[in-house]
Amino acid sequence: MTDLRVADFDFELPEELIAQEPPAERGQSRMLVMDRATGEVRDSHFSEFPSLLRDGDLLVLNDSRVIPARLYARRTLRREKEMPTGRIEVMLTEPAGDNRWHALVRPGRKVAIGERLVFPAPDGQIVLEADVLERGQFGDRLLEFAPVEDFFGILDRIGHMPLPPYIHRDDEATDRERYQTVFSRERGSVAAPTAGLHFTPEVLDRIAARGVEIARVTLHVGLGTFAPLRVVRVDEVRLHRERYSISSETAEAVNRARIEGRRIVAVGTTAVRTLEAAAAQAETAPLTAHSGETDIFISPGFGFRLVGALLTNFHLPQSSLLMLVSAFAGQERVLAAYRYAVENSYRFFSYGDCMFLA
Repeated sequence: MTDLRVADFDFELPEELIAQEPPAERGQSRMLVMDRATGEVRDSHFSEFPSLLRDGDLLVLNDSRVIPARLYARRTLRREKEMPTGRIEVMLTEPAGDNRWHALVRPGRKVAIGERLVFPAPDGQIVLEADVLERGQFGDRLLEFAPVEDFFGILDRIGHMPLPPYIHRDDEATDRERYQTVFSRERGSVAAPTAGLHFTPEVLDRIAARGVEIARVTLHVGLGTFAPLRVVRVDEVRLHRERYSISSETAEAVNRARIEGRRIVAVGTTAVRTLEAAAAQAETAPLTAHSGETDIFISPGFGFRLVGALLTNFHLPQSSLLMLVSAFAGQERVLAAYRYAVENSYRFFSYGDCMFLA
């Protein structure tokens, strides 16, 4: 598959099919069901998802919690204590050690190394300060925040939910809940693991009542999930590293399912990447509890070790996530299914409909 090009994963998508709002109620989405062996698709609804699972399946969820990572700052030059006018948008992308974060800043060309950014609360009080340590490409900056007692608590006060760039509106109060899975618990993502957004507590209860085992992994989603692939060939793609962890309970559940030949069903591409990265690291050995980072890139030709079925949303054209789904179910079949979804007005991307491939 080394001759594949990024452009081979393109498809036409009308702008009006990009979901700008979540469904009126969580769990109301449509679902396209695909037989990955044949490519056959049929229309369904997410409410049918529990009935498509088998007794003994292991359902794996990503429990990462989205942080309010979009902040607004003012500039100040440390040596002059100036306070220039103009607001700077700061999007935290990943931690980089004690009090340090990588961030995207806009407008980036104005923010130089050595500057200090200050972050006011709605009442005007400065609650965070950060020095610009390094400058990277495409607006990337390394920031060092002055120590505070409760950094994440302050983010909860002044931060905004980091809605993806294809949602053309400001975040609203309702996004605090809806751009978050009901099973999220480990803070660290700057983008939602969107396949999990469809689940409700009632759906999870129905799944458990069917004799399906549920396990959790944690992969903190970075903004690299939306970054355009700035290469021509698929074998040139390099992804950002993302932090993940697998508990002893989950490792044991995966090992049991593997030994007993039970199907492992991943909820979302982030769960796939976590499981397959851990399996690749362990090779033929049993999984063990551990934490680490992964930049695993899954494209056609990849040999899946663990995942036997996948629930996922519809992904961006020419994206690494579309390549992952194509690796799982076949490039031609997946692109045909996407064309069907477009023709039948499925809603796309984070707040859109979903697809079950089994």
